[in-house]
Amino acid sequence: MQPIVSISNLSKTYTSGFHALKDVSLDISPGEILALLGPNGAGKTTLISIICGIVNASMGSVTVGGYDIIKDYRAARGLIGLVPQELTLGAFDTVWNTLCFSRGLFGKKPNPDFLEQLLKELSLWDKKDSMLMELSGGMKRRVLIGKALSHEPSILFLDEPTAGVDVELRKDMWALVRRLRESGVTIILTTHYIEEAEEIADRVGVINKGELLLVEDKFALMHKLGKRQLIIQLEEAVDIIPTTLSTWALELSAAGDQLTYTYDPRHVNTGVAGLLRSINDAGLLLKDVETSQSSLEEIFISLVNAKP
Repeated sequence: MQPIVSISNLSKTYTSGFHALKDVSLDISPGEILALLGPNGAGKTTLISIICGIVNASMGSVTVGGYDIIKDYRAARGLIGLVPQELTLGAFDTVWNTLCFSRGLFGKKPNPDFLEQLLKELSLWDKKDSMLMELSGGMKRRVLIGKALSHEPSILFLDEPTAGVDVELRKDMWALVRRLRESGVTIILTTHYIEEAEEIADRVGVINKGELLLVEDKFALMHKLGKRQLIIQLEEAVDIIPTTLSTWALELSAAGDQLTYTYDPRHVNTGVAGLLRSINDAGLLLKDVETSQSSLEEIFISLVNAKP
């Protein structure tokens, strides 16, 4: 399958000398949801801005739907919908006129039925005649999504789409993203919310200091880089870990009733069976045993901190 977005050796250096992007290469498949994670200033917005034709790259190339973003700008840009971070909306226009105008900018014929359905999906139909200045911040964010989708793009960029919105609205947007993907739209989002990527993304890319550290299938990433913990509840609390268990690098809880063992599930011999036997030989009685997997947040933090 041909990628719908192909980024090759992309770099951006500003006149100040700041290297915002460093030799980034990435292929994005049709219909996938890709989450780009990274701290502030990592280069996420710069990358999106180059693809959307807002910022010029210093080196490298990008194609969208097979169109070069420089040579075939209009064709490439017509395939893209962009929801920016900032709430850039006029104050005195109505929701309906805003979407109609945005659709017209891309040369699309009027389609009231499509826009009506879009506003209903965004829970904005009852606000269609309201002026933008009357809307809450969350509703304005929905209008931005409506603008981005008004010309029926096949690729949607969401730059921090749920920044500053409440949990309920965030979940509504996740549901909308899933529906869009089911309709065939490719979605690339940047986010600070790790749970957002964990909830809805197919693949996760981690950017730090302008470098794309990795791009992996979400579950493969968590399996490959994630650690697991064996949490052992004891029938009776202990003051210290018995010396016969000192080789296992166990952690004892403050209450003394829980032991935690961290291991790599990729290893053939995880040591779990031997540990349980050793605990029994040490005379400790087990009350319960459970395992937990590293979260995407823990993996993200370890990747970013590992890069000098």
